[in-house]
Amino acid sequence: MAQILAPSTQWQMRITKSSLHASPITSNSWSSLLMKQNKKTSSAKFRVLAVKSDNSAINRLEGLLNLDITPFTDKIIAEYIWIGGTGIDVRSKSRTISKPVEHPSELPKWNYDGSSTGQAPGEDSEVILYPQAIFKDPFRGGNNILVICDSYTPAGEPIPTNKRYRAAEVFSNPKVIAEVPWYGIEQEYTLLQTNVKWPLGWPVGGYPGPQGPYYCSAGADKSFGRDISDAHYKACLFAGINISGTNGEVMPGQWEYQVGPSVGIEAGDHIWASRYILERITEQAGVVLSLDPKPIEGDWNGAGCHTNYSTKSMREDGGFEVIKKAILNLSLRHNEHISAYGEGNERRLTGKHETASINTFSWGVANRGCSIRVGRDTEKNGKGYLEDRRPASNMDPYVVTSLLAETTLLWEPTLEAEALAAQKLSLKV
Repeated sequence: MAQILAPSTQWQMRITKSSLHASPITSNSWSSLLMKQNKKTSSAKFRVLAVKSDNSAINRLEGLLNLDITPFTDKIIAEYIWIGGTGIDVRSKSRTISKPVEHPSELPKWNYDGSSTGQAPGEDSEVILYPQAIFKDPFRGGNNILVICDSYTPAGEPIPTNKRYRAAEVFSNPKVIAEVPWYGIEQEYTLLQTNVKWPLGWPVGGYPGPQGPYYCSAGADKSFGRDISDAHYKACLFAGINISGTNGEVMPGQWEYQVGPSVGIEAGDHIWASRYILERITEQAGVVLSLDPKPIEGDWNGAGCHTNYSTKSMREDGGFEVIKKAILNLSLRHNEHISAYGEGNERRLTGKHETASINTFSWGVANRGCSIRVGRDTEKNGKGYLEDRRPASNMDPYVVTSLLAETTLLWEPTLEAEALAAQKLSLKV
């Protein structure tokens, strides 16, 4: 990941009215329907002309999808987004809001059928959505918005899959607030062909050449899915997500983007919003998005979600000693972290393909085969950040970010345990 320098000043998601008039992202390459406005009347009437594309398939109603409703109404469309019952699926539905808003507190709560998402029984299925963060909608444009929500019972209790609630508690702790935790998250993902669920660019039922030429590559025989990656990059920037970069990965058909530096709970909000946007773009492109940590068995890299982390004390002079103390704490809670770092991670953390063994905690400077990596610049400058390389691509960012803060800032081991861990890791603290 590119070096993390400083977080955005937008700690709380606020949107000014003047910033919401940009045009939405279009999909000309995927569309084959022409929309022409009837200019003889003052009302917005449209004539749809179906045109066959090269593959004789009629695609999208592009004109209506890109219709700017701003000149005709103050009302906006809010897409309420939440996490479903698997803990990794994103769900959403739309509602009309009477006027543009700048803060989630201005939005009404809403509800959904939890029995259809695996989050409530049929006889008591109502789950309540609480708006928590707002982003601009890159698909509808105008003043329309995406709204990240978390889920509660009608009595106001967070449901079991609401991991944001617990994370917000950690990040509201005065000790955590004082340390201003920064996060830079590297989200890896794999693009799959729709019908066969095989990586994009791979021969169906077969394999490409071995890994080596694909990482950060260019060329039709090496890079598969660049248009999706670029479209996602621009959509995230449009939405106000703090995306900081993207690159092709070691396994062909696999990509990565980075979000951050973000402060506290914002890191989880931005990752979930970016995942939702990526799901929508792959939906339009007719490609399947996979966050499986090891989509292809064998001599192929898995997909992780490396999490770069620092506190105020780590970033100041003498911070390397604080980083080493944090590594000690992380070593003592290795099992707790592994259990919370994503399903199927044991298939990825094998000690091969730039990973550490899932059963053993390790750390090192510039070593990508360790659980925790410290950069050369951090060692040289005596301050900086650490990289937790254990989280899987399907991890919940609310869980990972809050657990890192809890373990390094709130949890205190016994002196005996700390001494034994320091001896084991050859750490002088």
